Amino acid sequence: MLDAVVVGAGPNGLTAAVELARRGFSVALFEAKGTVGGGSRTEELTLPGFRHDPCAAAHPLGINSPAFRALPLERYGLEWLHAELPMAHPFLDGSAAVLSRSVAETAASFGPRDAGAYRRLVEPFLPKWDTLVRDFMSLPRTALPRDPVTLARFGLAGLPPSTWLTRRFRDEPAKTLFAGLVGHVMAPLNGLGTGAVGLVFALAAHARGWPVARGGSQAVSDALAAYLKDLGGAVHTDYEVKRLDDLPPARAYVFDTSPTALARIAGLGNYYEGFRYGAAAFKIDYALDGPVPWTAPEARVAGTVQIGADSAEIGAALRAASREGRAPERPFLITVQPGVVDPGRAPAGQQVFWAYGHVPNGWTGDLTDVIERQLERFAPGFRDRVLARAIAGPAELAARNANYVGGDIATGAASGLQLLLRPRLSLSPYSTPHPAVYLCSSATPPGPGVHGMSGHNAAKAVWRNLRGRD
Repeated sequence: MLDAVVVGAGPNGLTAAVELARRGFSVALFEAKGTVGGGSRTEELTLPGFRHDPCAAAHPLGINSPAFRALPLERYGLEWLHAELPMAHPFLDGSAAVLSRSVAETAASFGPRDAGAYRRLVEPFLPKWDTLVRDFMSLPRTALPRDPVTLARFGLAGLPPSTWLTRRFRDEPAKTLFAGLVGHVMAPLNGLGTGAVGLVFALAAHARGWPVARGGSQAVSDALAAYLKDLGGAVHTDYEVKRLDDLPPARAYVFDTSPTALARIAGLGNYYEGFRYGAAAFKIDYALDGPVPWTAPEARVAGTVQIGADSAEIGAALRAASREGRAPERPFLITVQPGVVDPGRAPAGQQVFWAYGHVPNGWTGDLTDVIERQLERFAPGFRDRVLARAIAGPAELAARNANYVGGDIATGAASGLQLLLRPRLSLSPYSTPHPAVYLCSSATPPGPGVHGMSGHNAAKAVWRNLRGRD
């Protein structure tokens, strides 16, 4: 009998398996697809020689993850690459606000009236960032806070809606960039805890940047899988699990799946019936014959570029997809251009580029023209650079990754109380009514992103239980 079986080889499943194997437990991992990766893959989606990331591409939470930083992933080929600017947010007049490694450079891009307010917002947290991020990403109940005072101060700033937090800014550049940071979790700007979302992304950039992985996001998953094998863990691909009886006998079963899939496989009935899935992504991967022709110079050297004319436009786009059940006329876009720092992703002189906007869950329309018209506002002539496209609406995203129910790449709405209490109100969100079954996907705290902390936290719950039994 194995100590633990993990189902699903996304970053959280891989991290859970690694953490258990590091502690001497026998572990086997089972993945339905032909390769490991989940939301952290790299594939030739358009033309030969163009290596795209079908989901996650830039990794501010990955490089800052306490779980990843404790593992020797660089020894297994993971190399973080940093663009000159982690992120830029261009405007229609050709200017841009930036999120730089430097707080001073970031503040200066907001203009003199908001520079001081931004510094006062982030600078108190930066010296204690490593402790803060560990405490924040270990909630709830997997570890006692190491610095409860700083965590409480962060909560006071971040728990209210982001629209409250941005009242301290007077001009649009700071408000717009911060609204875009919140938009990464596809939540309306006035939701509970959205201020914390924006703060986490800003602090992560200042602390260690928003890098890409050399060669593509698959490098993150491959490094975790290689380390797991060295620890004695087994990895089985092309193995779809439909019920617990499909798996070998084990003392614990850990699922990197959606809550509804876990309930179906483990026979938990309607245990997660209150769990909500959120807005979906509509994503396009591009093969380009050269760099994106951004009007703003800052956007040309940034790894990630946010697109939205102002905070009102971003807020309207998020509301349309999340609450109004329609596709926005001018979507908020998150784009990543790995070629500015990793030219090997495409043939010489050419680039891969990635953009997605938000649409209602399960939406069946085509947002391609709307996305490209939005891009043309900030990069005139963009369409002339396109060699090929790989288009993925909600249905295609769900087919690539079963965790993305209805195209929700966050594996559950990251809004309201569900942003903080995932997948349901519980002091032990990784446990289930079945004493041997656990959940470790992005549907559990701390939520979406390639950081492995949901897997780390779930593994901690498993090994405490197993040792308690022993």
